[in-house]
Amino acid sequence: EVQLQASGGGSVQAGGSLRLSCAVSRSQFGSYAIGWFRQAPGKEREGASAISFTDGGTYYGDSVKGRFTISRDNARNTMYLQMNSLKPEDTAVYYCATDSVPFANYGVSAIRSQVYNYWGQGTLVTVSS
Repeated sequence: EVQLQASGGGSVQAGGSLRLSCAVSRSQFGSYAIGWFRQAPGKEREGASAISFTDGGTYYGDSVKGRFTISRDNARNTMYLQMNSLKPEDTAVYYCATDSVPFANYGVSAIRSQVYNYWGQGTLVTVSS
């Protein structure tokens, strides 16, 4: 069974930074796409960032480009989302996710939630003005 455990959320003032982590319990972690998604109150879930697989591309939602950076440590089975220059509109529950198709190269579709089968429980990020 694949399990994901997100952490690192919290409260921060606008302009600040946070780093989210997600520990993924599965073999061959580096062979799968990973993504970070977020859902603000009253809004639909949106893709923040994704990596198709280890040798694949990195993708970002328009609202976070230039401020957020996704990364992965395959040796530690952990994925990260570094969030800089945070804005109040970044306030949301952030979810990590991974898929079930090894070595899939989704291209820009990697940032679509439909790609992913396994989800973490979410971690709340609150940005105050």
